[in-house]
Amino acid sequence: MNYSKCELCPNLCRVDRSRSVGICGQSDKVRIAWSGLHRGEEPPITGEHGSGMIFFTGCPLHCQFCQNRQISGSDGMNLGIEITDEELSRLMLSLESDGAATLNLVTGTHFIPSIINALKEAKRKGFSLPVVWNSSGYESVEAMKEIDEYIDIYLLDCKTLSRETASRFCGKAHYADVIIPLLDAVKKWHPKTDLEKMKGTLLRHLVFPGELESTLEFLRVFSERYKDSFYLSLMTQFVPPKGDPGFPKMTEEEYDLLVDMMEVYGIDDGFMQDPSDDDILWIPDFTKDVPFPASFADPDPYFLSLKHR
Repeated sequence: MNYSKCELCPNLCRVDRSRSVGICGQSDKVRIAWSGLHRGEEPPITGEHGSGMIFFTGCPLHCQFCQNRQISGSDGMNLGIEITDEELSRLMLSLESDGAATLNLVTGTHFIPSIINALKEAKRKGFSLPVVWNSSGYESVEAMKEIDEYIDIYLLDCKTLSRETASRFCGKAHYADVIIPLLDAVKKWHPKTDLEKMKGTLLRHLVFPGELESTLEFLRVFSERYKDSFYLSLMTQFVPPKGDPGFPKMTEEEYDLLVDMMEVYGIDDGFMQDPSDDDILWIPDFTKDVPFPASFADPDPYFLSLKHR
């Protein structure tokens, strides 16, 4: 697994990223958009002071609804700074010094070789935080085998199991074909989740507007195949792309139905968003030193020194 004939994600670009960019939009130079403590993740990952986030620029999956569209490539933007593997390693150590509960690697798929190099170097220098792999779920099983030994918690999206829903919201119908083999592999590698010990898998699912049947099917499959191994985080705060008002909001009746079905399927390990939290700003602005509300996040000083050098 390297950048010279890149097969790090299911797109299988096979381009030499030292000469051109892949579908992820990135070369072989690590690019990060923000790093610091973030207090908006699920409680076990956030801890007392926050999760130590590193947001990587670029993404193999360009979802139309992406909340991080400024850095994912969905908007054609490429916000972020280039850093070396050594600087990435020092950033990991800095986040631990900040008091982070976990190291949270957000959309790092297309930089796996560099992340492994940085983690090895950081651990050699005493780095000891639990490592969270925070991704869209659009992953190559072969690439994840390479990095699995460094990961303590998988924080994976399972956006949908429907090809139609995936085509509409994720831009790739075959997302639905990729996610199940990945989940089966992660379940084999990490058969039981214990978040108190920072081990296992937390699976996120975002309810898409007008696609309640897709979510109900996901809940059925989760209950049959994964509920004894994974925790579930069910999210209801869909934010329309560019404020598009054409998407209907979830109704109280739909929310209550989801709560009832969670109970019917015996899914009781995990988290569920409250759709009444309309006052929370879910869309970050990565043009700022702190893209999130001040109550949610603090930038890492070493990251700021790199950004403004």
